[in-house]
Amino acid sequence: MLLKDFDYYLPAELIAQVPAEKREASRLMTLERNSGIIGEAGFATVADYFRSGDLLVLNDTRVIPARLLGTKESGGRVEVFLVRKLQNHGEVWQCLIKASKPPQPGGLILFPGGMTCQVVERHAGESWQVSFRADVDFHTWLEQFGRMPLPPYIKREVADADRERYQTVFARQRGAVAAPTAGLHFTEELLQAVKARGVEIVTLTLHVGLGTFMPVRVEDLREHRMHREYYAVPEETARAVNARKQGTGRVIALGTTTTRALEHAARPDGTLAAGEGEADIFIYPGYRFQLVDALITNFHLPQSTLLMLVAAFSGKDLLFQAYAEAVRRRFRFFSYGDAMMIF
Repeated sequence: MLLKDFDYYLPAELIAQVPAEKREASRLMTLERNSGIIGEAGFATVADYFRSGDLLVLNDTRVIPARLLGTKESGGRVEVFLVRKLQNHGEVWQCLIKASKPPQPGGLILFPGGMTCQVVERHAGESWQVSFRADVDFHTWLEQFGRMPLPPYIKREVADADRERYQTVFARQRGAVAAPTAGLHFTEELLQAVKARGVEIVTLTLHVGLGTFMPVRVEDLREHRMHREYYAVPEETARAVNARKQGTGRVIALGTTTTRALEHAARPDGTLAAGEGEADIFIYPGYRFQLVDALITNFHLPQSTLLMLVAAFSGKDLLFQAYAEAVRRRFRFFSYGDAMMIF
């Protein structure tokens, strides 16, 4: 598989810049893998596509306000983008730093609210390791002064409403720097409607990092390496998934991040292992799925690893037919766009 095989035409005006007025007001494209039938409905009817005995798996990660604006001691402006925490104790983080001149190890960056961080060293590639003051509650400060990390294709300033809308209603475990966007369409009422169909709902955690969205820089996909992302699969979730694989119900993954966590944690015998670790699985066509039977997802960027994962699940040709149809029908694309359910 080559990178150029995953390009497609997308008019810029179809890239959603704001969320739908209500979460459930987005559109839903349905894609049946066996028949190739492409359907359309409102996302508010998504419960109709579930069956009694199904299992819905959610990613309960919570997006942190990861964009920080500060200044160097010299007065120059700096933007720090948190990527992931590196140590259990203290506030040592991997981050990206944007400034007129590269930072120097040992230098201080000053932020509003009296917070400072010290640049420790270049961490990996273009990222840095920094250490924040430990004598204040970091996350309380972050919630007050940090900005939500909207993707770069959203060409507007972050609004107050993004703090709520760029977060799922079931977000619990803070640590992501991007939202698991398929989950943005669900409300508490929709989740209850799914349960009412006889569906069990369980959670896992995968802290979405920059690696999920970093561009693929190699032409031969076999040479691409994914960045690692922290994940945790609770015992309850492992038991529920394994019970479905032994029975008749489907395991339905809400989003590509949930899918990556499930497939990374799958054992060779096709069962799911509970526990935590760092997921670095790269799924593209040719991959054989072990656990996921159906997938709810958004529409993804051309040449992205997310698009490749979905193409592996649905079949590349069928997916690109569906994307062409989505363009023709004027679906809204990417994080704040519409959704697709593949089964």
